[in-house]
Amino acid sequence: MGIQLIGLSHAKHKLQRSLSARIANLLAMSSTINVPKGHVAVYVGETCQKKRFVIPISYLNHPLFQSLLNLAEEEFGFDHPMGGLTIPCTEDYFTVLAFILNSS
Repeated sequence: MGIQLIGLSHAKHKLQRSLSARIANLLAMSSTINVPKGHVAVYVGETCQKKRFVIPISYLNHPLFQSLLNLAEEEFGFDHPMGGLTIPCTEDYFTVLAFILNSS
């Protein structure tokens, strides 16, 4: 009887590890599915409600975007609460900036 309980406990632990790995893979895939190659997802907003934008990687080298990245670094450091790159500005400001960067 004791051997069966040990085997059952071992099987339960193995199943939990397997399910945890599968769930982690699904979560990782779901966050990258909507981001095409050559783009990056950023979270924009000044409140706890942030909106997700997908932008071309080329924006990251633009001086206007660099100033936003510096602002994000000052506010969050490298610990971003959303799990991704978080930009602390209004959505309207970011939309206008994206329009300018897209036009140049």
